[in-house]
Amino acid sequence: MGKIVRKLASNRLIIATHNPGKLLEINALMTPYGIAAISAGDLGLNDPEETGKTFAENAAIKAHAAAKASNLPALGDDSGLAVDALDGDPGIYSARWAGAERDFGAAMAKVEQALQDAGATDFSAKFVCVLCLAWPDGHEEFFAGDVHGTLSFPPRGGQGFGYDPIFVPDGYDKSFAEMDRSEKQSLSHRARAFAAMEAACLSAR
Repeated sequence: MGKIVRKLASNRLIIATHNPGKLLEINALMTPYGIAAISAGDLGLNDPEETGKTFAENAAIKAHAAAKASNLPALGDDSGLAVDALDGDPGIYSARWAGAERDFGAAMAKVEQALQDAGATDFSAKFVCVLCLAWPDGHEEFFAGDVHGTLSFPPRGGQGFGYDPIFVPDGYDKSFAEMDRSEKQSLSHRARAFAAMEAACLSAR
């Protein structure tokens, strides 16, 4: 018998992020279900220290902290870029490669330099996303998604956020940052993780 997954009954959901790009994407995904997505930043909640060793552990840290502080269900998202030639780096440290100022221009340059230093000829990479949906009572559900592609330099496009300008998904000739929001959402790692959560936890309203 399969695992019984808890349904999301609340019409409000805390998104455990201060990243406006992530909030925009997740809000668009939640709207059809009549759920108001509220960011941890809007509630003045602090970012917890991400001490986990995996995407799932960090997503859980963020989700449980927000659920406990708000007494509402919360969604924690941990995602990043994993580059094959760099043994999966920057991985869970993707945001940290951008520094305290979240300078992803510098982070993309750091990835390019690391590939050059490694003498890499294979620029294969994937975006990974793990969602943790947590309740104030400590219950949690996890959902994962990824999308494979190739890194391309110099960065291209002005849409999206993070490492989107250097990531070209398999089967496409343009970067995530050259796609409009709906096109990216149709195949992104976050959309795939959300689709798994949608099937398990959400009901149309």
